[in-house]
Amino acid sequence: MKATDDDPAQAQRTDVPGVASLFRERPLEQLELPSRLVRRSSRRAVLLYGAGAASLVGAGSLLPPATLGGLGLSTNADRTRREWLLNQALRLDDDIAEALYSRDRMVPTYDKAQITPLKNNYNGATPDPSYIAEWSLLLDGLVSGVSLSLNIQSLLARFAVHEQITRLVCVEGWSAIAWWSGLRFGDLLSAYPPVSQAKWARIESSVNLDSAGNRDPYFMSLDLATAGHQQTLLATHFNGRPLTVEHGAPLRLVAPMKLGLKNVKAITRISYTAEEPADYWANRGYSRYDGI
Repeated sequence: MKATDDDPAQAQRTDVPGVASLFRERPLEQLELPSRLVRRSSRRAVLLYGAGAASLVGAGSLLPPATLGGLGLSTNADRTRREWLLNQALRLDDDIAEALYSRDRMVPTYDKAQITPLKNNYNGATPDPSYIAEWSLLLDGLVSGVSLSLNIQSLLARFAVHEQITRLVCVEGWSAIAWWSGLRFGDLLSAYPPVSQAKWARIESSVNLDSAGNRDPYFMSLDLATAGHQQTLLATHFNGRPLTVEHGAPLRLVAPMKLGLKNVKAITRISYTAEEPADYWANRGYSRYDGI
């Protein structure tokens, strides 16, 4: 907390020899910044300004008519117009997050003493484990022009296993620190490269169920830059043991730089595409990029 002139703690500190000099304003040092960095910072400032403007427009469209009238703003915007404004603000927010993304930025990692419980947070009902015996991962959109079907044994035999303890952040407001092990998505991309024009992956779980227990395939879009990040795993183990059904056995996505809704459980298919594919929650009006 910043001290004020009438803060007793501040007065006590300035009685100590040498401390007052710590609070004395110093002349600004002259720094030379590379032009590349200046251009990048300027671009970020413009993007952030645009985000603020879009957010204000979107939020303003939700205000009650009486409030809008008191502010001298139009009260004639119908529901369709309001939804359009909010979608524009949401899209701009996604674009900014994507523009500022860096594959060199690492999310924090933790030690085992910091691990916290991770609840089963399936969107619908937890699938019956009977699917695991017949499970396979289908890959398509490959440069080879053929589709591949891989089982969990072949994945574990071919790829090195990596471990990380990272935080999973849910859009609902909770988070958990979890210990994951599995192959890096980037290693899968190198071993089975997508077509040259591909920029996206469509990741699907065909075994996903809705809340009533009916089949409800879950699908999500992931940019290949995030897929190739060294902390993006196709996890096979949780807390040192093979994944259980509750946590997405036998293979799930762990992308800690994305919100939990992107971290698909029980992946059954990965398709590479040039254009952004459909996304389960984006189709329902939510964000598509979901970066943190």
